[in-house]
Amino acid sequence: MSSSLGFRLYAHPVDMRKSFDGLSNLVSNDLASSPTDGSVYIFVNKLRNKAKLLHWQGGGFVLYYKRLEQGSFELPSYDTSTGSITLDYSQLVLLIDGVSITNMDRRKRYKEPQKNMEI
Repeated sequence: MSSSLGFRLYAHPVDMRKSFDGLSNLVSNDLASSPTDGSVYIFVNKLRNKAKLLHWQGGGFVLYYKRLEQGSFELPSYDTSTGSITLDYSQLVLLIDGVSITNMDRRKRYKEPQKNMEI
């Protein structure tokens, strides 16, 4: 996965029996987004010990699945009525690796300006 991708954490617990189609439907229906837009969609179960990442890549879906044998994922606090929260790559890696990202201060870094794509 690349740091240039968008990462969206789904706001509600998800039944981990859902696979490609079920997760794609959540993206389409609950987030009003296209699951094929290139973003990585992150889903976590109620116990927060399982996570799935859904990504459209090269004409098909890729599904990553992580089950913790001990402990749980610590999710950032956010308003669940928003449907999802956008994470950057480093936040995703910290979340998956079990590092708390809730009260973390971010140091100032250069950000490349967004290109205005007018047609």
